[in-house]
Amino acid sequence: MTTKLTGLWRLWQHADMIALIQRVSEARVEVDKKIVGAIDAGLLALVAVQPGDDQARIQRMCERLLSYRIFGDAQDKMNLSLQDTQGGLLLVSQFTLAADTSSGRRPSFSTAASPEAGLLGFESLVSLCREQHAKVETGQFGANMQVHLVNDGPVTFWLET
Repeated sequence: MTTKLTGLWRLWQHADMIALIQRVSEARVEVDKKIVGAIDAGLLALVAVQPGDDQARIQRMCERLLSYRIFGDAQDKMNLSLQDTQGGLLLVSQFTLAADTSSGRRPSFSTAASPEAGLLGFESLVSLCREQHAKVETGQFGANMQVHLVNDGPVTFWLET
């Protein structure tokens, strides 16, 4: 495969919106030693927007975040969603999830959305989640954030749309 085709293949492979989700008993985000978002039990979602993440993909990610069944039921089986438990959702933008790490010693961010497109996609996801779920908090887009969490389980999943 030519270099150009290889590059296009990588872009196609990574065209989905990404969320790394963790079931948490608590989580918070600090910027300049101030808490900007915090939740008790629920989901922490680190989110990467990529080129091509249109409204349909953003809507699908919202649906997956709110309905993905990773919380224990009465028998402690993962049968309940965030909507079922009414837990908190902490959304944190993290473009580094979209990095191309397939070669070399330094990640390439050519597969991540531009900062402008990333902000629009992230804000759209936040808005959709807030329309459908009562407890939604966020980090601060583009800021140097410190994310503190207690991963419950640990339970961590990679979601793509």
